[in-house]
Amino acid sequence: MALLHSFETSGNWLFKHRGIVPVLVFLVCLPLLAFTHPVWTFLDLSNRVIILLTILAVLVSLTGMAVRAYTIGTTPHGTSGRNTEKQVAEQLNTKGIYSIVRHPLYLGNYLMWLGLLIFIMDVPFLVTVSLIYWLYYERIMYAEERFLERKFGQPYLDWTMAVPAFIPKFRQFEKGDVPFHFRSVLRREYPGLMAITLCFTLVDYLRVIKIYDMFGFPFGGSDWVRPSGIICLVVAIIVITLRTLKHHSQLLAPETNRD
Repeated sequence: MALLHSFETSGNWLFKHRGIVPVLVFLVCLPLLAFTHPVWTFLDLSNRVIILLTILAVLVSLTGMAVRAYTIGTTPHGTSGRNTEKQVAEQLNTKGIYSIVRHPLYLGNYLMWLGLLIFIMDVPFLVTVSLIYWLYYERIMYAEERFLERKFGQPYLDWTMAVPAFIPKFRQFEKGDVPFHFRSVLRREYPGLMAITLCFTLVDYLRVIKIYDMFGFPFGGSDWVRPSGIICLVVAIIVITLRTLKHHSQLLAPETNRD
């Protein structure tokens, strides 16, 4: 098989499993956190700096979620979604967020995971996972772009010449024709919210247990009640509520002629 076709075939396979593979990779790598060395163990950081890094991590992940939410909430049917069986594109969307970056959903995904990596506070781990992320999504983006090139031809190629693939060019933003639909975001983005919240919580508990073990302190009792655990419980309740409304009511029903 030619390398060109190999990239496209592997990219399509990764596309179909793009919602599962990153989480599985994280869960597989999770035990490795027991052997990582958080940045404060060799830089002697103060508690204030650690708190600032934690805030930065959360803000970066929230930025990623906001990018995804804006993309989902302002793009018409057939251009962005959770389809996994095959590539779908009923029209070439070049306005809104797609006027500044070609793959905003994958940019949002990276920012969400980057926040988590900052929260882990292990620089080699951050660099390694970022490289893996790029190799992983590069194949997916390649497969998507090959599909779009075949479907839309020269207009698509002209658009790719003007719009970067991953790093936004904000000065060329062009307002889209579709107004923001918050209901679409609520209906479609709660799995990602639950996933990233759970990952932050797992890292927090594993890190604290490791720190307690380093200093010979027992971990138990009230130690299990941590802010991350409380936030995770609240998010879980919200997610369950949204999922129930989605499947058993019309409150989150798709907008007409949109989803």
